[in-house]
Amino acid sequence: MSVTSLADARRRRAAARGAAIATVNPATGVTVRTFQPFAEREIDDRLARAQRGFVAYRRTPIAARERAMERVADQLEEDAEALGRLITTEMGKPLTAAVEEVRKCARACRYYVEHAARWLADEPVTTEGAETFLRYEPLGPVLAVMPWNFPFWQVFRFAAPALMAGNVALLKHASNVPECALAIERLFREAGFADGVFQTLLVTSAQVERILDDDRVVAATLTGSERAGAAVAGHAGAKIKKTVLELGGSDPFVVLPSADVDRAAATAVTARTLNNGQSCIAAKRFIAAAPIYERFERRLVRGMRAVVVGDPMDSATQVGPLASAEALDTVDAQVRRSIEAGARVLEGGRRAARDGFYYEPTVLADVPPDAPAWREEVFGPVATLARARDVTEALRLANDTPFGLGASVWTNDADERARCIDELQAGMVFVNAMVASDPRLPFGGVKRSGYGRELGAYGLREFVNVKTVWVDGQHEHDGVRRQEVE
Repeated sequence: MSVTSLADARRRRAAARGAAIATVNPATGVTVRTFQPFAEREIDDRLARAQRGFVAYRRTPIAARERAMERVADQLEEDAEALGRLITTEMGKPLTAAVEEVRKCARACRYYVEHAARWLADEPVTTEGAETFLRYEPLGPVLAVMPWNFPFWQVFRFAAPALMAGNVALLKHASNVPECALAIERLFREAGFADGVFQTLLVTSAQVERILDDDRVVAATLTGSERAGAAVAGHAGAKIKKTVLELGGSDPFVVLPSADVDRAAATAVTARTLNNGQSCIAAKRFIAAAPIYERFERRLVRGMRAVVVGDPMDSATQVGPLASAEALDTVDAQVRRSIEAGARVLEGGRRAARDGFYYEPTVLADVPPDAPAWREEVFGPVATLARARDVTEALRLANDTPFGLGASVWTNDADERARCIDELQAGMVFVNAMVASDPRLPFGGVKRSGYGRELGAYGLREFVNVKTVWVDGQHEHDGVRRQEVE
């Protein structure tokens, strides 16, 4: 890249940082469109609409909710190509992956259409002398603070169950995907959801506390950084408001001697480069047992070297740009600091010499345990490789992280499998497969990866009042019993 091009790139990054809410094409660094954050009056109007909407919507029969959610799914599938292009333009993931993300949202909508009524039905509890049951009632307006890396999926995995349960949603999306946020609001409105049931708030992070303070907001969910989660949870906790947090991770990918090394290595490349390496559940720390370490290293490095980096709109591209100038700067700094601490570069290790926010697919080995590439979440196509003497050390290394979202383990030994399932400190453990989200399965972590669950039946019930109901079956005999006592 020429000196002039570098100067232009720096100016584009500076301009992008200056816009509070803006669409910046990460493949070029060009600002496409900017938005003004909502003023206080507009926020108050949206909160009032949410409250009015909830009063009416909570009484909407489940069958009507099902029909509206089915229409959302239909529209997602019909508009998948156009919505995928919008995702790619705003955050840079390869177009094929963006289109699949939209279609996955449709599948989630249909999943809750199929199951919500059963999971929300009154649940009888056997007791003596009374009719007792549990009733699942919606809480009210829920604030969703969502990230940019899966700008549709992250929203829908909250919104589909929350709305089917009878809640209403207020979306504060990441500042670099405003057009995705507005498109999602439009989908729900055009599908027939009433006014106030799903609204996008074009607000900055600094305005979130003011929204959380409002009594009309009863709960919050956040997917994002540890720092953002701590801020939202702390503020909501001071107001005694329920929160669900999904805060990322530094997921281990453990390969043991009995594993199919070729299959594990091929999957490792996909797991590390999915979504341009910007996924909370992407494998980040690769731990291979000593007997197969060299073979796994060779295949991992060869696979990362072969990854096609390029224009995310090109169907041949496997890895596009990072989502923003800040994201690129952060990954570059983490790698440089890790190298300075003693890590060896086996592949990549630098920014790509092209316009936009690209980073080369990278493999680091011998990373010290206190280096950023091991201790922090690296949100880019950077794999950290470590050698373990045996299963015991592999598990120790896997658990040597403040995070606990997902873990992938590769073994064909039944005893090793059982031990890894039992001892890995994670919300999700996948054996001989990469960690993935699925509408049917609870999604969430432990330790600093957060708390609560999305998806599955557990996700549907996160934002409900589990009301215990006791109806005394003996009251008609009370008078007779009193007379007998007297």
